[in-house]
Amino acid sequence: MSWLGAHVAGLLAGAIAVAYHPVTVDIDRLVVDPSAHRQGIGRALVQDVVRRAEGRMIEVSTGRDNAPARRLYESLGFRTTRDVEVLAGLWVTRYAHCP
Repeated sequence: MSWLGAHVAGLLAGAIAVAYHPVTVDIDRLVVDPSAHRQGIGRALVQDVVRRAEGRMIEVSTGRDNAPARRLYESLGFRTTRDVEVLAGLWVTRYAHCP
């Protein structure tokens, strides 16, 4: 697992955890400091992963009801692969970004 960070004014404003595999790349976590929301930090981090993927498919999951995250991934070309109920009443949407 690798972490990439985004800094604003010398402070960590966001980070993304990524696992690079031979055929795929998995985004495990994307976090942005609440004070830095809506400033393009999450978008820049995901775009950096897309650039580093070197032609590999990228996979990520997010809460089905997490509209801001879903808009972000969809706006960057990720496509829904399926919805999964991981616990009773807790749904996640899985996405893939194909080169």
